Amino acid sequence: MTPQDTIWTRTARVAFCTDGKLTHRVEVAVIGAGFTGLTAARELTLSGRSVAVFDAGPLGAGASGMNAGFVVPNFAKADPTTVRARLGGRADALLRLIGAGACNVFDTIAKEGITCDAAQTGWLNPAHGAAAAEMLRARARLWSDMGRPVRFLSPGETAEQTGMDIYSGALLDEEGGTIHPLDYLRGLARAVQRRGGTVHEGQPVQRIEKAASGWTLHLPDGMVQAGTVLLCTNAFTDGAASRLGRSAVPLRVYQLATAPLDAKTVARIAPDRRPVGDTRQNLFTYRLDRNNRLVSGGMAAVPLGAKARLGRAVVERLAHELRLPFVPEVEVVWTGTAAMTPDFLPRIHQLGDGFFAGIGCNGRGIAMTAQLGGVLARAAMGEDPAALPVPLRKLRPLPFHRFTPVVASLALVQARLKDRFAA
Repeated sequence: MTPQDTIWTRTARVAFCTDGKLTHRVEVAVIGAGFTGLTAARELTLSGRSVAVFDAGPLGAGASGMNAGFVVPNFAKADPTTVRARLGGRADALLRLIGAGACNVFDTIAKEGITCDAAQTGWLNPAHGAAAAEMLRARARLWSDMGRPVRFLSPGETAEQTGMDIYSGALLDEEGGTIHPLDYLRGLARAVQRRGGTVHEGQPVQRIEKAASGWTLHLPDGMVQAGTVLLCTNAFTDGAASRLGRSAVPLRVYQLATAPLDAKTVARIAPDRRPVGDTRQNLFTYRLDRNNRLVSGGMAAVPLGAKARLGRAVVERLAHELRLPFVPEVEVVWTGTAAMTPDFLPRIHQLGDGFFAGIGCNGRGIAMTAQLGGVLARAAMGEDPAALPVPLRKLRPLPFHRFTPVVASLALVQARLKDRFAA
């Protein structure tokens, strides 16, 4: 698997060297070296467990290296009321877990000394229209009632933060922010290695078999015996990842970075350097990197030729929405896959005695994975999985999974039509 050219590969400062020779017996094997897997592995090495992490590709080839670096401690498609309606008395444990996600990320970065442009400036969620404003006002109140620093901004305050006068207010979560995702990922891998764990690139787990004392993993370079296995492969569907990947809807997302903006424009559209993601069905997002490049993204209804087409469309939208004096030059466009669960909530699965899986970041990958990885580590250390804050569900592949990209494309067309009618 060849790594894509992204703004993160071009600007990375943290080096990583893969481990070579396999350790043939470990206490815990982690399949998938993304944020979830490496966060779980770090927690396990902190507790003294012997851990080996295996990934089919190079570090960062999946969603953990392809995202835009937003750190957002909430749900993309649910508020506390929705979660409570679905989970009843267990909801508040999940809400507290997710609400602490951003601080957990930034605390880990500080403790491990990871150089990854970490900026806990807050996250801004502008409301497009009066109905969206009422929804966000209520959502901000619900999170605030739980003791979180979340508040609703007026239209004027939102205009001051974005330079845009089209919004009816915004939710501000002061614990959100941004990072350089590839440097953060490599920093997590190095933290695992410092404590005696190993991280192996280019080692796809082809199959897993029950053994007398745990599990046997079959890899290109040999077999590994593990007492416990954690499957953290997100939307991938090859080899051992197949069952988990087919339980979620894969969404192809395109990202781009522009040439750096001038200081005057930066001061107008992001005076506090807060990342922005609004409420429109066809989501409008932007953030700045350390050199004042705009980073944004979108989805394509028609995948053929989408990379070049989406690059032009996204940068033209940025210029239009932010009233830039000219359309910025596009430095690089890349693409990745997000995994969406049917109920938009994270979940863990028990696939056997000492074999657990987790999925469901649903567009909130960095903060959510910090928490999901921690919960999987707790399961691996013997906690009752049914009592953990992330719901334990039976793993069920989605019917007609191969056709879900078509359904996603139709949903995107519908979303864009809704935005036009709303406008």
